[in-house]
Amino acid sequence: MTLIAADLANLYPAHLASLQQHYLDAAMLAGAAGVVIAAGALQPCFLDDSHYPFVVNPHFKAWLPITEVPDSFLLIRAGKTPCLLLNQPEDYWHQTPADPQGFWVEHWQVQSIQSTAEVRRHLGDARDLLFIGEQTQLATEWGFGAINTPAAMHLLHFERAYKSAYEIACIYRANQTAVRGHRVAETAFRQGWSEFEIAHHYLGAIKHREQQAPYGAIVALNEHCAVLHYQFYTQQRLAAAGLHSMLIDAGASFQGYAADITRTYAYRAGLFQDLVHHMDQQHLAIIDDIQTGMNYADLHAQMHRRLAQLLRDTGLVTMAVDDMLATNLTFTFLPHGLGHFLGLQTHDVAGFQQSRQGEERPAPAKYPALRLTRDIENQQVFTIEPGLYFIPILLAKLRQGPHQASVNWALVEQLLPCGGIRIEDNIAMLDGAAVNLTRLAMAEL
Repeated sequence: MTLIAADLANLYPAHLASLQQHYLDAAMLAGAAGVVIAAGALQPCFLDDSHYPFVVNPHFKAWLPITEVPDSFLLIRAGKTPCLLLNQPEDYWHQTPADPQGFWVEHWQVQSIQSTAEVRRHLGDARDLLFIGEQTQLATEWGFGAINTPAAMHLLHFERAYKSAYEIACIYRANQTAVRGHRVAETAFRQGWSEFEIAHHYLGAIKHREQQAPYGAIVALNEHCAVLHYQFYTQQRLAAAGLHSMLIDAGASFQGYAADITRTYAYRAGLFQDLVHHMDQQHLAIIDDIQTGMNYADLHAQMHRRLAQLLRDTGLVTMAVDDMLATNLTFTFLPHGLGHFLGLQTHDVAGFQQSRQGEERPAPAKYPALRLTRDIENQQVFTIEPGLYFIPILLAKLRQGPHQASVNWALVEQLLPCGGIRIEDNIAMLDGAAVNLTRLAMAEL
């Protein structure tokens, strides 16, 4: 597609202009004439002389594609070229950040600083500036007139749901990178590697250090696939006879933007492989259901109807579809939300926010884990990630409840060692259509 294949240098100026408008609007709401955005600072580990991995302020990396620059700042004023105060301290313990290069540099005034103490000299009087960042004590000491003002943040977070052409192109490129990793991970799984080894094959394929990925990858084998955010990597290789399934939820970053992709694989043909195939069909069908103007929570409810039909068609549950939905039985098999906004963060902000003013629509009481209740509109990017899991603690509750006779427990027992299924793609809304960035990237390889 022309949009996602376009040259980033050509897309960036319009992205920058849009940001300038939104952030100056936000400054006005805060009673300020400009904005200062802090990249953030290194956070020391408790009782140690090392630091936690640095995570840049997403408001900072929205403007320019550099992410490993603690104690740097952006200064945005109306009618002036935006300024990057880049921290380049003289240091023989650590590598000093190099002078920036790339298509975006010509649009910036870049000023090297040696420490945050120099920043005040460049800012001048901070009383007419809005500060955005986590270093609020520093902002108070410097005399900022507004610090993370809620009205300003509401505006910025609401507008962040609408991605520029530049942002969508970056997310697509992140998908291209992540897909390469997923292909290598599947091969490693089929060769019998451990979770630990598969995870490292993945990182090698995407050429990321672990802290450069947008989130810690989930690599789960067998029953571990039933743990939604499984957090360990076992180093034990399983014998082929005992190897059933792999769920890998792993992303990649490009210019500060995230991809978030999940795939589930069966080790051999049979019952679980058939179930994965049926889930993939339902996954693609719910994407076909997407229309601009519909609410994402309604799409989530439609997915539960599709899941109920699948449970009935496969013989896992004998209850009628409407009865499954009325009794919330499908929650046992799909306890998480259908998806979330995606962009500068894996779970991007403002999923519940309904306006620039900050009003929110919470998740429905029936589906408390849902992260997105916005109406679906053009230029949004979100995930679609339905699942079908065999989670022992949830199944135990179902088995003790009034509907236990409607479940084919013999079939459930056969599937328990496989853990469950999740399939996740990244969707961009373009010209009223749902464009599957993940499947486009997969088709290229």
